[in-house]
Amino acid sequence: METKDFLRGLSEGFGLSGSEWPVAEKVAEAFRELAEEVRIDCMGNCIALKKGTGEKRPVIMLAAHMDEIGLIVKKVDKGGFLRFTHVGGVDQRLLPAQEVIVHGRKDLRGIVGVMPPHLLSPADVAMSYKENEMIIDVGLPEEEVKELVEVGDLITFAMDFTELAGDRVSGKAMDDRAGVAALLETLKYLKKVVHTADVYCVATVQEEVGLRGAIVSTYALVPDIGVAIDVGFGDMPGQPEYKSLNLEKGPGILHGANAHPKLVELLHKVAGEYGIPTQKDYSPAASGTDAWAIQISQAGVPTAVVSIPLRYMHTPVETLSLGDIAKTGRLLAFFCAAVDNEFVEGLKWC
Repeated sequence: METKDFLRGLSEGFGLSGSEWPVAEKVAEAFRELAEEVRIDCMGNCIALKKGTGEKRPVIMLAAHMDEIGLIVKKVDKGGFLRFTHVGGVDQRLLPAQEVIVHGRKDLRGIVGVMPPHLLSPADVAMSYKENEMIIDVGLPEEEVKELVEVGDLITFAMDFTELAGDRVSGKAMDDRAGVAALLETLKYLKKVVHTADVYCVATVQEEVGLRGAIVSTYALVPDIGVAIDVGFGDMPGQPEYKSLNLEKGPGILHGANAHPKLVELLHKVAGEYGIPTQKDYSPAASGTDAWAIQISQAGVPTAVVSIPLRYMHTPVETLSLGDIAKTGRLLAFFCAAVDNEFVEGLKWC
């Protein structure tokens, strides 16, 4: 499957944290073409195994989360208007006038409505709307809404995958379905190279609400090495350069407490050997990615983080370069091919 088409399907799919199964099924279907074993565990993680060669094989876990942020119905109000709260890190400033899909007994298109500025005081007009000041209008009478929608129904942003100029694309849930697309690229490259390690590509669940999928899958797989593939802050006006990754210049490699120095060194070495452009990223403490959960699972796992540059994170118009996804997949594949038992033994501090 072409990576762009795969990413389109994932971006436009439904899969809020805790309800990722429609996306997991799409991922499993694509992974089955490239991996020897593919399964979805009881929590919803999609786990694909690309077997290595030899008798004693190191285990590498590559993790990218497939859940998305969104909303959830908390009340059906008078007049059929829906009150809601957020699932994951939704920025309430972007909600007014958004188009959404309410996943009730059937999917309903809706819009997020707010009080017109004409009816507000000048002081209120200058302020952002609060979540409790917004409603969702699906255009139906109250009686019909109550038949189709109930408290706890999930709500996603109604945003199509959009192709921009060059190789850039935009849409919802690129954080982190772009990382899942990078796993697909990795599997494609691993079909062409010899690698000693067993490589598990894991599309994890519930990252946005507590890294939960990464925790349970790490306990199940007991990897020797873990790498989280996530997104980093893409360059844009007003954003400090030291907090930015440039689009089209390759993935960021994290430096900091959540990244084992020898894994960082190997990633840079592989990138140099194969002419893969990369950027340096940093985090002084926890990275906020699946790597944090992987690193502290069981007796501890050496981890690394590879970040795909992404603009407008946690909005419905997240924007990235398809070329950066391809570069990320190539880097990860050659990194996996460079890992052998001797390297794994060298990761120990004592």
